[in-house]
Amino acid sequence: MQSNRMLAGAGMLVFTTLVWGAMFSVAKGTLHAIDAFWLTTWRYVPASLTMLALLAIVEGRGALAPDGAARRLWLFGSLGFAGFSMLGYLGLARSRPEHAAIIVALMPLFTTLANWLVRGTKPSRATLVATLVALAGTVLVITRGRLHGVIDGTLSADALVLAGMLCWIGYTMGAATMPRFSTLRYTALSMALGATTIVGVTAVATLAGIADPPALSTVAGHGVEVVYLSLVAGVLAVFAWNAGVAALGAPNGVLFINLVPITAFAIGIAQGHRFGPSEIAGALLVIGALVASNVAARAPAARSPKFA
Repeated sequence: MQSNRMLAGAGMLVFTTLVWGAMFSVAKGTLHAIDAFWLTTWRYVPASLTMLALLAIVEGRGALAPDGAARRLWLFGSLGFAGFSMLGYLGLARSRPEHAAIIVALMPLFTTLANWLVRGTKPSRATLVATLVALAGTVLVITRGRLHGVIDGTLSADALVLAGMLCWIGYTMGAATMPRFSTLRYTALSMALGATTIVGVTAVATLAGIADPPALSTVAGHGVEVVYLSLVAGVLAVFAWNAGVAALGAPNGVLFINLVPITAFAIGIAQGHRFGPSEIAGALLVIGALVASNVAARAPAARSPKFA
């Protein structure tokens, strides 16, 4: 029974990471027709409505009330969904899906550093070394091993993706400040309130001439992509991730994040892109650092004495 539960959990995590790995390529192919602001709007307005409906079904209509936490939910939702998606898409529009996937894969290590800065939880030496190795690998991927001329490449765009990833870390850490909310309730309410910020920012950007509202025919022409980003990657994958982590535990579950860059690189190869030795070496460094950090983090617990 337990083995079946773990197998199902692993399957759900594989599904999620494959969906998220392909998400960057899907978004990249859509950004030429729908800009970052409007793509974020079309992604999270339907997703948030779906999440609210699911919350009402699973936990009852009473769970839709923020119970005095509306301001925090709005703040964290704006940081996570508006910040992560808009900044990420603005960067992705001028960068490459593989770069974005590598940067997002750094999230577990950067979360550890954020916990150190905010909560004073000092990471182990192994984690600090792994972070430096992963950063070196990311630089190799982004620069392709050629530091000269990097300013003319995708560095500024990749910096936006990194900023978006840091926003998502802040959103994730915000969940710990609201322990009375279930994962589903926190996700649904923060996403819905964050969607109001997305709509507001998109409206301001449109009025300022920064964003360009797409025609409905354009959105319809990319309907499959929008549905994928909104309902598959934004709703189904999130549910599968939470269920998979619950089945396998966070230390094991986070290892599956390594499949995100692997998927992105595999899609790139399938699309005809050929990666250089520096890019491949950099990706392997990032993945290796993530695995080593996870294994090192669990080692003390495995060695510690167990009491009945």
